[in-house]
Amino acid sequence: MTQVSDGFVRNIAIIGGGTAGWMTAAAIIRAMKDYPCTVTLVESGDIGTVGVGEATIPPIQLFNRMLKVSEDEFVAATQGTFKLGIEFSNWRQKGDSYFHPFGKYGADIDAVPFHQYWRKMHRRGRAPALEAFSLSTMAAKAGKFSPPSADPKSVLSQMSHAYHFDAGLYALFLRRYAEARGVKRLDRTVRDVRLNAESGFVEAVVFDDDEELCADFFIDCTGFRGLLIEGALETGYEDWSHWLPCDRAVAVPCEQFGAPLPYTRSTAREAGWQWRIPLQHRIGNGYVYCSEYCDDDKAVSTLMNNLDGAPLSDPRHLRFTTGKRKKFWNKNVLAIGLSAGFMEPLESTSIHLIQAAIAKLMTVYPDRRFDPIDIDEYNRLTEIDYLRIRDFIILHYHATQRDDAPLWEYVRNMSIPDTLQHKYDLYGSRGRVFRYDEELFADTSWVAVFEGQGIQPDRYDPLVDTYDEEKLAAVLERMRRTIVAGVDSLPAHEDYIARHCAAASV
Repeated sequence: MTQVSDGFVRNIAIIGGGTAGWMTAAAIIRAMKDYPCTVTLVESGDIGTVGVGEATIPPIQLFNRMLKVSEDEFVAATQGTFKLGIEFSNWRQKGDSYFHPFGKYGADIDAVPFHQYWRKMHRRGRAPALEAFSLSTMAAKAGKFSPPSADPKSVLSQMSHAYHFDAGLYALFLRRYAEARGVKRLDRTVRDVRLNAESGFVEAVVFDDDEELCADFFIDCTGFRGLLIEGALETGYEDWSHWLPCDRAVAVPCEQFGAPLPYTRSTAREAGWQWRIPLQHRIGNGYVYCSEYCDDDKAVSTLMNNLDGAPLSDPRHLRFTTGKRKKFWNKNVLAIGLSAGFMEPLESTSIHLIQAAIAKLMTVYPDRRFDPIDIDEYNRLTEIDYLRIRDFIILHYHATQRDDAPLWEYVRNMSIPDTLQHKYDLYGSRGRVFRYDEELFADTSWVAVFEGQGIQPDRYDPLVDTYDEEKLAAVLERMRRTIVAGVDSLPAHEDYIARHCAAASV
């Protein structure tokens, strides 16, 4: 073991399991493999999970690589499939559809973003739809998949992917990983939290049999209730429901229907939207809705009438308020996952926010003094993540032309944050997208949603006109044909899974 100072945080208690708890436990025990650190995770077997499928975004590959986890092993263990993006149906208008892909559109030319050239040529009728220049989109629609090529000259190097998986199985996978490396698990119910009378720090959690668990550092993964961050420390919560009014969800798995698709589907309904997440053994489904415009019975009926296969369980209900804690880290308690805040899963950011929280923790890992300057910086950076993701999700609602239901009338006409309005103004002027403060979503994502929902710029970048139009038409056509050929060369998604990462038969 490496020698450390007396102030080193030696005892960490993670309160709550599930995806957030076990991702945190696995990451910490991996990072601390050479240090004298004890990690204890407390979860109660009496607290269930929804467990109907989870969708992710590409940065999760970084987390798996940090753990040195094999992609094939991980996908097989979690009944996983691959994800190349999200199809959005009925968001702009009923009957419309567009695709938000992973990866890039085309290739930039002379340092000018590709979509600027496409915008000029498409307006002149000399370029097909934007999706024709996205390898991930065209592969997804063809039901094809393969990991990206290592050859940077190959068009297949542009492939980018994430995963769909069973969140319960993922937690079990990470639990086995963490326990094998020394994480101790306690199946206990926390009855109370004991605070230090002078500092206000958490000293211990008290179980229902009056035994206690003491630690230097507590990580709250107790979900919406925020047992430590809110219940004990009364940190406060910032409510964003005036921008994101959906406050309920009902979820149910159903039988697999046909080959699993290599993408997530989000379908806008009368009072919210329905997710569809294909796994190897079933499909995860849910309806996120606003209780002001839809009661629970109607929500269940809407979901059950729009399943691709027979339901495999009774519907499960969730209640939430979109927003975030006023502090993610307060004293010696760090909230990770739903205890930190809730962002509806429209863009599959829930697990990413867990991953991002863990990564930031490692950059400002505390000692037992818990220096406020480090905690403040963590909170500042995490707030940026939440605000920018919030704006991107609001965009989907606000940039609608639907006027057929009260929810869509409300979100279409509501005021929006200034930070989002700035993005609108820049894109509406010349189609420009800028990435601020290392925000999660890059220009491809913003362009996909702006264009997909009918927000088109008045003009394009003037530098586009310095490129000969005939030459440009030929370049775009070569790009399109190269993508078609690349997609044709890929195996079917289900064939790739069968060869490399099929789950064991149950």
